[in-house]
Amino acid sequence: MNSIEEIYRAATEKSAQLAKRAERVMPGGDTRTTTWYRPYPLTLERGEGPFLWDVDGNRYIDLLGNYTSLVHGNAYPPIVEAATQAIRDGSSWPARSEAQTELATLLCERVASVDRVRFCNSGSEAGMLAAHVARRLTGRKLILMARYGYHGSYDDLEVGLAGQDGERTMLADFGEATAFEALLSERGAEIAAVFLEPVLGSAGVVEPPAGFLERVAEATRRAGAMFVVDEVITLRLALGGGQQIFEVQPDLTMFGKIIGGGFPVGAIGGSEEIMSAFDPRNRGSIFHSGTFNGNPVTCTAGTVSLRELTQARIDKMEKQGERLAAELARAARQVDLPFSVRHCGSLLNVFFLKEPPAPTIARDDARAVGNFHLAALNQGLFLAPRGMIALSTVITDEVLSEICERAAKAMADVAQAGE
Repeated sequence: MNSIEEIYRAATEKSAQLAKRAERVMPGGDTRTTTWYRPYPLTLERGEGPFLWDVDGNRYIDLLGNYTSLVHGNAYPPIVEAATQAIRDGSSWPARSEAQTELATLLCERVASVDRVRFCNSGSEAGMLAAHVARRLTGRKLILMARYGYHGSYDDLEVGLAGQDGERTMLADFGEATAFEALLSERGAEIAAVFLEPVLGSAGVVEPPAGFLERVAEATRRAGAMFVVDEVITLRLALGGGQQIFEVQPDLTMFGKIIGGGFPVGAIGGSEEIMSAFDPRNRGSIFHSGTFNGNPVTCTAGTVSLRELTQARIDKMEKQGERLAAELARAARQVDLPFSVRHCGSLLNVFFLKEPPAPTIARDDARAVGNFHLAALNQGLFLAPRGMIALSTVITDEVLSEICERAAKAMADVAQAGE
């Protein structure tokens, strides 16, 4: 009987060849750490709706949506049509476009804490920009964030993934309001901002305990620091994002992913008073520029993405997420695999443990989840190597049934492998 890896290699020979070619020009043959996995990542050729195809012609059901950014699946026709026209009109220029105003207006209408928006080009840039604003307005240097939280590839915010404090960053455990309150009480005069995701993403889709976000927000304001909520992933969970669900009012909000409709994007938003720090009509305003900030193609695609993400579609994805979580657990029980899943709206993370672990990026089930990831690919399911799943609006109930059937076969393969 061939192993899971042997089956994968046999089905993806062209991807293997292209991996070797890529290794000659990129470190490890890739340019994005989260997309790399052993023995080599697939090379994808195209996507349409809920499906992806690799260079070997294998079809996969897309259960990741480019790490939550493609909330309407691949090549979503309304986005393709609008973005194509925007490209024909000129892909960028050094002036405002109507598309910028349209997308900014939508964000201000949907997110209660946002009166004004500033665009950039990635969630990472949004984190950098939010930190810069907080430091500028408070005159302080330190950042406080959750251990194993992630706010992009910026030194002062990326340290959370390692679980250890940085030179200008302090960490406290997600969900432990007392720990945040203690640090804000002791070091508040040095802290410029507290950064939190409403739902901890990289650490396994961890929802906050009741009252956690509110208590941290209150302690942050008592300390005179700024409370920053990272909605790069969680905006998909409600019209007003995670802050609407968990009833918290931040000073600044980070955006990314779905607000670009598949194109590179980032933004921060806040009250008129705070965001006036960027107003070039004011003396001493914050200088913030970028060649592609508010790119008209991105903003056009993002406007369609947000308009098409209705509450009815959000609710449907949540119900599908509930069904998928239950079916995955049932399939694991049938083949006697230890299994648990965290689920929040259209986001899930699977674990091959009897109970979900405490928030962390370290995995006691690393071998089993690695086997499941490859086994799922062999069965035509594309999910994150760490077991994260993000549903999209174009997954029908029929496709979801197919997902459940294929996932059950992958579970059986993992059990047969003895891991």
